Amino acid sequence: MNQIIEQEKPDAQGAAKVIYILYLVGIVSGITVIIGAVMAYLNKNDAPDWLKSHYQFQIRTFWIGALYILIGFMLTSAFIGYFILLFWAIWLIVRCVKGMTLLDQESALPDPKSWMF
Repeated sequence: MNQIIEQEKPDAQGAAKVIYILYLVGIVSGITVIIGAVMAYLNKNDAPDWLKSHYQFQIRTFWIGALYILIGFMLTSAFIGYFILLFWAIWLIVRCVKGMTLLDQESALPDPKSWMF
């Protein structure tokens, strides 16, 4: 008698949660943000629709954050860059917490294309 062994489906939310955590760790390490962005690009096509909004949000968080960091570093000589970098860190934390909260509720992000929170 053949037994059909069902493989357990991996937690669909797991990768998205790991990406949010990598982004938060990236505030101090930097490289983990890049790893998270690559993971978001790799997982976005195979995800259910509600989860695709999280991956889109994460990808935009990476690119918008890169822009904030670039502008912040360029303006550090004028001292205002330090405020931009501080804003980026707070912005990233708020976006990740918001994303993880909605992820735990298995809810799509209402506006994944937002520049703010």
